[in-house]
Amino acid sequence: MPTRSTGTITQDWEPVVLHKSRPKAQHLRNPKAVNQALRSGAEVQTIKKFDAGSNRKPGPGINARKLEEGTEPAALERVAVEVRQAIQKARLDKKMSQAELAKQINERPQVVQEYENGKAQPNQAVLAKMERVLGVKLRGKIGK
Repeated sequence: MPTRSTGTITQDWEPVVLHKSRPKAQHLRNPKAVNQALRSGAEVQTIKKFDAGSNRKPGPGINARKLEEGTEPAALERVAVEVRQAIQKARLDKKMSQAELAKQINERPQVVQEYENGKAQPNQAVLAKMERVLGVKLRGKIGK
């Protein structure tokens, strides 16, 4: 066992000050450290970075858009009147509803409705499915 010295015991009443080392910037950005500082009420500085947290890709500039608009047609191609009427007539001849036709061609009923109203952009795959189910020609030259 260790033995104690038999000399006089004195107490040192001088204060001892311990300093913590300042946290590094990398540790201050740690999400745990930020949350702890927010909970304790400490001041937290936030800086928003340019385009941070946005999934948007930068679009073409104004000049590029003007160039594209100048070279491409302004209006998109829509279903022709003859095709619309042919779809509707063939569907009614087979006594089918738009929903039934859509189910047979594995499309949404809204797609058939858009084709019959002339709001859809013609898709050759969808027209081919309709041709097969309805038994009429919808692509190519109609009426010849």
